[in-house]
Amino acid sequence: MTPAYATAIVTWRYPEPYHWYDMVSADPAELVDPASGYFALLDGDSLIGFRSFGVDGQVPGGPYDDSALDTGGGLRPDLTGRGLGREAIRTGLAFGRERFAPAAFRVTIATFNLRARRVVESLGFRNVGRFDSSTDGRSYEVLVRSETLR
Repeated sequence: MTPAYATAIVTWRYPEPYHWYDMVSADPAELVDPASGYFALLDGDSLIGFRSFGVDGQVPGGPYDDSALDTGGGLRPDLTGRGLGREAIRTGLAFGRERFAPAAFRVTIATFNLRARRVVESLGFRNVGRFDSSTDGRSYEVLVRSETLR
């Protein structure tokens, strides 16, 4: 993650109902910090999204433990809904597998986001629970994919 990529990410605005994925309150310096777990997703030299690992892939109030590595991310708003999510997540998982070697990956998805849920389920993630965020009460699904079977 570079300062320029981080600055771009915090300006992205998503259409409703995805608008609350906007990272308007994020500090670009936090995304650049190597301890943060954020990584730019590029197509050549073009920023197309980001992936996050660890705490930055979690939602406040979730039932997290150390049995899986949390991962999250997003595509640039103009690229969403075009069938690119599966490859973006697959690329992020390959990077996470190489860098962190987790026993499993875990994703947390807003319950309403059926598009994202279909994508991660197609990649082998299975639902293990649901919770409401402790910050805004929104409903989330937690899905896990074991890496020991791969």
